[in-house]
Amino acid sequence: MSPFYKNLALWLVISLMVILLFNMFNHPGQSKQETSYSEFIAAVSDGEVNQVTIQGNDIYGKYKDGTSFRTFVPNDPNLIRELRDKGVQISAKAVEESPWFMTILISWFPMLLLIAVWIFFMRQMQSGGGKAMSFGKSRARLISDSARKVTFEDVAGIEEAKEELEEVIEFLRDPKKFTRLGGRIPKGVLLVGSPGTGKTLLARAIAGEAGVPFFNISGSDFVEMFVGVGASRVRDLFVQGKKHAPCIIFIDEIDAVGRHRGAGLGGGHDEREQTLNQLLVEMDGFESNDGVILISATNRPDVLDPALLRPGRFDRQVVVPLPDLRGREGILKVHVRQTPLSTDVDLSVVARGTPGFSGADLENLVNEAALLAARQDKDQVEMIDLDLAKDKVLMGTERKSMIMSEREKRNTAYHEVGHALVSKFLPGTDPVHKVSIIPRGRALGVTMTLPIEDRLSYDQEYMKNTLAKLMGGRVAEELVFDHRTTGASDDIDKATNIARKMVTVYGMSESLGPIAFGQKEEAIFLGREIAQHRDYSEQTAIKIDEEVRRIVEEAHSTAKRILQEHEDLLHKIAETLIDKETLDGKEIDAIITTTKPGLEFTRTVTAEDVVAGERGQTEISQPHSEPEKKRDPVTAKERDLPKDKLGETQA
Repeated sequence: MSPFYKNLALWLVISLMVILLFNMFNHPGQSKQETSYSEFIAAVSDGEVNQVTIQGNDIYGKYKDGTSFRTFVPNDPNLIRELRDKGVQISAKAVEESPWFMTILISWFPMLLLIAVWIFFMRQMQSGGGKAMSFGKSRARLISDSARKVTFEDVAGIEEAKEELEEVIEFLRDPKKFTRLGGRIPKGVLLVGSPGTGKTLLARAIAGEAGVPFFNISGSDFVEMFVGVGASRVRDLFVQGKKHAPCIIFIDEIDAVGRHRGAGLGGGHDEREQTLNQLLVEMDGFESNDGVILISATNRPDVLDPALLRPGRFDRQVVVPLPDLRGREGILKVHVRQTPLSTDVDLSVVARGTPGFSGADLENLVNEAALLAARQDKDQVEMIDLDLAKDKVLMGTERKSMIMSEREKRNTAYHEVGHALVSKFLPGTDPVHKVSIIPRGRALGVTMTLPIEDRLSYDQEYMKNTLAKLMGGRVAEELVFDHRTTGASDDIDKATNIARKMVTVYGMSESLGPIAFGQKEEAIFLGREIAQHRDYSEQTAIKIDEEVRRIVEEAHSTAKRILQEHEDLLHKIAETLIDKETLDGKEIDAIITTTKPGLEFTRTVTAEDVVAGERGQTEISQPHSEPEKKRDPVTAKERDLPKDKLGETQA
């Protein structure tokens, strides 16, 4: 029987004992009417009393109409004579006395109950984790050998990170191999990467490969409502680690307790700071923690305290990046192990068509494809299921029940075709993957461009073309309908953000030069970018606004020029889109080629084309582009353009 059911049974027994004793000493007997002595004497005089039972000073009886009564009789020597004169039937009973053991029980029961409750709580405190008064104990879970192991064979796409951690595991297995040359075991490893890249999965693989005790805890488990609990749990965690050394302690989302100190909130006795101070001391203080390796994961290394990141605490920072082409194919092979695939499925094509996907995104893609196939009672997952799943992940679920008026449908069609056409006639843009006016997610229509290769940086030309593509929807509405709608609000917001970053972050303004403006100052516990430091004058701020406006207006003019030159194509493709509701890139290419033979434009090159070309099966038609110019690279660290995934543009 589990401890929970044992405790429940104990409390039920105590409750039943209390109820029984209450009923035992408070037996009301039969339901009787309380009568005053005067009323009783009057009823006897009137001859209304049939019988009475005398027990000490209490009299129980019945009236002649059958009603029971009860009264208390003082010392009245004439009562018996009067009852006999009226012919009342008289009975007498001796006064019942409680047994001696019941008297003792009544006197001692409250004390015994208090002793039982005290013993119960003491046992709870001594039994440890999760019980009463044990909030100072560590909540780390020791991964047992019986649990299903995750090994490095289950981890793909992050080979460099695996190599770093395999060295740590090798050190635990054979430390003399490294210490003979004066090396020392690393005290901490910090896993840094975007959400979904596999940091926690990597830690689970370490637990499966290490063959040593592995403690798992979350950063939020240290902080409670009581002051000092976090530091107490840190101490207890490392005490357990020393007992099981050599061992590995994994703290997930360490930024919950490792944020920069001195935020000015809570003063010097802030609970998070006390927890962090204790963690710093345990990792590298006066006491040695030989054989205890701390591995932590976070996607916010920028907010961690510098004292936590120095060598001697976290000796290594292992970056877990988004997977590249080979990495995505390896991740897909891991996730389809339990999924029967059709012979037409080519995972290299799927990997080529999903740049920017994280490991979690790819797992979700395979899962959605399996659900789509199961919904249609298929025995295997086919390539069409993976394509539909990719569209669902990228663009959202189709809202087929949403009814659009004919006017809104035409407006949305021209808006989306405006995006697509501008993209077709600008060199160096990503190929148009699909255009749809079927409402998906929160958008009435979607134009999705999908790069066929991973982009590690963005040049100025690409960013200007992206701005023109974003303006294409608004320009198409202005040309055809001579009005403006709210459908372009998301495009305008994205374009403004990109243009402002070009000026203030990327140094892509000719007039302002390669200077960064507006260094951010974060309040650590209030979130990101809560305040921005104005390190420039008011005149510079005016120039920045003018440059942002100029860049966006130039993009608007570029889009307007392209759509005015090809207005016949705009009408032709839009009418076709209204009829079919969805067009892919090659269908748009076919319409352009048929309408204007010989016209040069950026043709759609799909992932299937690239894979087939690499295998020598077909010749890939290269997109038309101008001679490549010298590009100013944008570092991959600032790879936040565009904000939407893979160039998706929503109406």
